[in-house]
Amino acid sequence: MNTLSYKTKSQRNEDVQRNWYVIDAEGEVVGRLATKIAHVLRGKHKPQYTPHIDTGDCVIVINAEKIRFTGNKLKGKEYLRYTGYPGGLRRRTAKEMFDKKPTAVLENAVRGMLPKNKLGRKMFTKLFVYEGTEHKHQAQKPQEFKF
Repeated sequence: MNTLSYKTKSQRNEDVQRNWYVIDAEGEVVGRLATKIAHVLRGKHKPQYTPHIDTGDCVIVINAEKIRFTGNKLKGKEYLRYTGYPGGLRRRTAKEMFDKKPTAVLENAVRGMLPKNKLGRKMFTKLFVYEGTEHKHQAQKPQEFKF
């Protein structure tokens, strides 16, 4: 019997080291940027990634009003929500959504790429999206995230 054990070490909540990253969204395509952000929020960029533990880092996105869509998605893409009442389906195009609240476009895209459970909701709380270049997280000393 071999005495060496090659077991994979599973990450624990107490051992998670969180970093803060700043991402400049100027000129980026919504979906491509959202996949990269979701990847960091889940923690898949780390060697210690564990599926059932929130190992992800915090992400600050600036210049959210300068993201772009490809093709005719600005006119054709629709965001649907349901009020809960009969006939309560509400539609809003990407342009309307972008004009009303540009941060919501990126937040919706990232939320759709995270797990649909308690862990996914916890991961989403580590995303901070801002219009413009100013954010209120200077004390955390965020680093620029390189893709």
